[in-house]
Amino acid sequence: MNKQLKFLSRTVFGMFLILFASVTMIQFVNADELRNNPLNQRTIKNGYKVERGSILVDGDPIAFSSPTNDTFRYLRGYDPGGLYAPVTGYYSRQQGMTGLELAMNKELTGNADGQFFTRIQNTLNGVKPQGSSIDTTINPQAQQAAFDAMQEFGFEGAVVAIEPKTGRILALVSTPTYDPNLLSSNDDSEIIANYKTLNAEELRPLVNRAIAGDLYHPGSVYKLVTAAAAIESGAATPSTEFPNPASLTLPQASSVMRNSNLLTCGDGSKATLETSIVYSCNIPIAEMAMDMDRTAVPKMAREFGFEQELSIPIEVTPSVSPVPRDKAQVALASIGQLDVRTTPLQVAMVSAAIANGGELMTPQLVDRVIAPDLRVEQEFGPELLNEPISADTAQAIAGMMEKGVSEPTGYAHASAIDGVRVAGKTGTAQTGEDANGNDLPYTLWYTGFAPVDDPKVAVAVVIANGGGSSFDFQGNSSELPTAVGKRVMEAVLNG
Repeated sequence: MNKQLKFLSRTVFGMFLILFASVTMIQFVNADELRNNPLNQRTIKNGYKVERGSILVDGDPIAFSSPTNDTFRYLRGYDPGGLYAPVTGYYSRQQGMTGLELAMNKELTGNADGQFFTRIQNTLNGVKPQGSSIDTTINPQAQQAAFDAMQEFGFEGAVVAIEPKTGRILALVSTPTYDPNLLSSNDDSEIIANYKTLNAEELRPLVNRAIAGDLYHPGSVYKLVTAAAAIESGAATPSTEFPNPASLTLPQASSVMRNSNLLTCGDGSKATLETSIVYSCNIPIAEMAMDMDRTAVPKMAREFGFEQELSIPIEVTPSVSPVPRDKAQVALASIGQLDVRTTPLQVAMVSAAIANGGELMTPQLVDRVIAPDLRVEQEFGPELLNEPISADTAQAIAGMMEKGVSEPTGYAHASAIDGVRVAGKTGTAQTGEDANGNDLPYTLWYTGFAPVDDPKVAVAVVIANGGGSSFDFQGNSSELPTAVGKRVMEAVLNG
């Protein structure tokens, strides 16, 4: 009998310990994670008891809470909604949270650790709970210029602009966009209907193409990474020459590589690295990469941020640059094809690091957290993320990019700005063939920075389905993203 009692007592005591450990994990260890889970409807509903803080651009609210006469007390609003949707995301009773609404939820509801004493003081003074506001890094002129250009031309894609010296994100645009107000009403049936409509759209407006989604083949803008790996390792300089045929059969493969113009790269039997960047030639770049270690370019990509977890503080989908298995794959990967895929943010980071003398600053979308009494509760200053290349390498690449703009026949010449030294690089990525063997529409890129001598802005523009039948399936449709990039740089420089 004593044995049975001892066994039962030990079993009950063990179960108590397991229960105690489980409750401890839930209440203390996992509390913040569970509270901020976008699917946690209790957090959303409790949030309507608090006047949620605003999200600001240049001091003006773009997301705000308005009092109501219904049981939810407040209604979340966005103005102008579609323009800033990739920044704010949405705050929805039915669909949860995205964007800064999710990433900064604790601050917006007044529940962050730094707001502890403020909560106590408000309780003692009988002040209604109120969240803090989030002051973003967005430049309203740059955001508007990027949005207007993409809307004007009807482009599907994204634009990111960064301040190279600080990492502050000046523009974050994704098109097509959506209106967050459609998901923030206090009418559940209305929210559900609107979400179904948005989610069913073929072009997926709810996807933030600037930092997430399916990612894009970078095409020739990735040649900046390849050039960085070659120059940094000593494998090449801007004046190093490579064989210059009009076509190249890849090693141990039947695939034939050609330049975008289907001709040689400039004049002569040899082409320099600089010429290959200015005219975005494939073959010399591939030949250079095949002479290097197959891990060299992917390693450099990681130094620039590929394959790395990143939040701005919105979570960013990592860009990928797998190690090629053989020389044929090395050749294709070196020009941004094969399995290399990236976000526009990552491409902007590459240009920003080159512009900043080889120093890559952590990209950041939030400047400050401001309390309801206008005290600054938290500030986010510049932070060095990595130094992927030396200052000399950065200067060499910047010089090649500048020639791509200053040379009248350079592929990035359309981004030239009067009186300003601009560095730029275009890119075209093939996306495959249809059932009849015809090329699918291309992905078009532009990245660059200005001024070269004192960089204020680095930009990346991607246009999905921008080439193809509408442009005679030509790979030289570089003026499309270049025009967008130029407008954004001008908006920053003129602002």
